[in-house]
Amino acid sequence: MTSTPLTPHDHSRNSAGFQYVYPVLSRRAGGVSVGINLNPNQACNWRCIYCQVPGLVRSQAPDIPLLTLEAELVQLLAQILRGNLLNDRIADPEQRILKDISLSGDGEPTLSPHLPDVIDLIGRARQQFSLGTSVKTVLITNGSQLGRSSTRLALEKLALLGGEVWFKLDRGSTAGMRAVNDSRRPPALVQRDLARAATLCPTWLQSCFFRLDDAYPPEHEIAAWLELVQPLSPLLKGVLLYTVARPSQQPEAGRLSPAEPLWLKTLAARVRDELGLECRVSP
Repeated sequence: MTSTPLTPHDHSRNSAGFQYVYPVLSRRAGGVSVGINLNPNQACNWRCIYCQVPGLVRSQAPDIPLLTLEAELVQLLAQILRGNLLNDRIADPEQRILKDISLSGDGEPTLSPHLPDVIDLIGRARQQFSLGTSVKTVLITNGSQLGRSSTRLALEKLALLGGEVWFKLDRGSTAGMRAVNDSRRPPALVQRDLARAATLCPTWLQSCFFRLDDAYPPEHEIAAWLELVQPLSPLLKGVLLYTVARPSQQPEAGRLSPAEPLWLKTLAARVRDELGLECRVSP
């Protein structure tokens, strides 16, 4: 196992020597997150211009040997909870805390045909290590597969574990989604899928804002984003606002720069005032 320090600026998938699981120091989680990568082939159905996955392809997720995945998850949790991984690789003692188990990785996790079974094996691992409510199970998703019964089943299982969905929504207009996520889904369908997610499992919005060619998103894009979310506000837990922290691996990388903390805080205030939602900022 490598002894490289864990930092928010390096989310290497092989940082613990496993194929499907990896530890990261997460800004949004506020501590250590155990990532589960169901897309080791770098397959996704979107191509977000801020994506940090090298060699990203538009494809389906592969078959995963579930026994191997479960064994790796148990080994990594043992290193974190019963071993010296946190002391050896995290300088700040206040950050040496396991905050969540996250289904994210190198592509859209709901593309995996194994998602309900993966939720089950996470549940077994949680039980084995007596993980309480302070350690969440999180599914980070673009929501595009909510039409699949297997995805909805996975969300129902996730809710039973006390888990959360972090639903990616970076823009609210057709043009904005196309420009940032390379997605052709109409906003009305995104809104429908967000409602589906929120009725099945506690759901947060996860939204990335940044400067493109040194310009912030125009007001009409911010307004469209707020307008899409507003009718669903009563169903949502809140909004997670963040900006780029690691280099994009997409062709647009040189055009991106982080949003300033003050800009994010101003947008967060609008979320609280106009949507009545809790809003957490990770600059």
